[in-house]
Amino acid sequence: MAWFGVGPADAGDFRVEENIAYLRDGRAERADLYLPADAGAALRPAVVDIHGGGWRGGDKGDPREVNICTNLAANGYVAMSINYMLQTKDGPAAWPQNLHDCKTAVRWLRANAGRLRVDPGTVGVIGGSAGGHLAAMVGVTGPESGLDPDGPYGDQPCGVQAVVDLYGPILWMETRDLAMLGKRRAEAPELYRSASPLAHLGAGDPPILIVHGTADKTVDVEQSRVFAAALAKAGIEHQLVIVEGAPHTFHLQPKEMDLRPVVIGFFDRRLKRK
Repeated sequence: MAWFGVGPADAGDFRVEENIAYLRDGRAERADLYLPADAGAALRPAVVDIHGGGWRGGDKGDPREVNICTNLAANGYVAMSINYMLQTKDGPAAWPQNLHDCKTAVRWLRANAGRLRVDPGTVGVIGGSAGGHLAAMVGVTGPESGLDPDGPYGDQPCGVQAVVDLYGPILWMETRDLAMLGKRRAEAPELYRSASPLAHLGAGDPPILIVHGTADKTVDVEQSRVFAAALAKAGIEHQLVIVEGAPHTFHLQPKEMDLRPVVIGFFDRRLKRK
């Protein structure tokens, strides 16, 4: 597969490995890998892509995820688009298993770094909407949070070196009752607090790029402004990009603004070793 002219660097060929098992035996969720086709020996950075869908829908093969991952792969990244535990109407609470799945994807990349020629020290994460929330949580929670999974690949760290949050609902844990948490806010305020990125910010957190549209009718752009202000207060490197007129859901090439130089450029500065 070829994808030309997709980013600030010269684009290259890539190939896709579909439906990779990355979770424990018995789990049905899979991942798609987008692999640069270069045959060189140099190690490559990697990025986990987390789809949106309100923590209850969405898929690793959605158009946004394909757009993000093809752009990344064509610019030299190993991109991994994942499915993870979703909230079902009558099922158990998806939290924190959904976050555990995202962190396991990071560990899986490191455990398979040799085959994939991935540099285990340069792994990023990106997500849109609910995936933006989960991406932020991957970035700002470490072992001290109690939110790292026991396994699999427990010998590998879950931490990432760069985060991109596309219009994530960062404040809903403080304003809404969420089915994925299994309880109402009034019943379990500490549970809700633990699911908020704002509760885990620290000066050692990785750089975070936030992108949000002003015409978002699902997650108000003010949520990202509040998030950026909290990151600044905590001393965390960050960048907030406001896209005038953009709605809630968009990929790296919305009609309002070409985000490829912004997002890929952000990852290049933090994940590509000189």
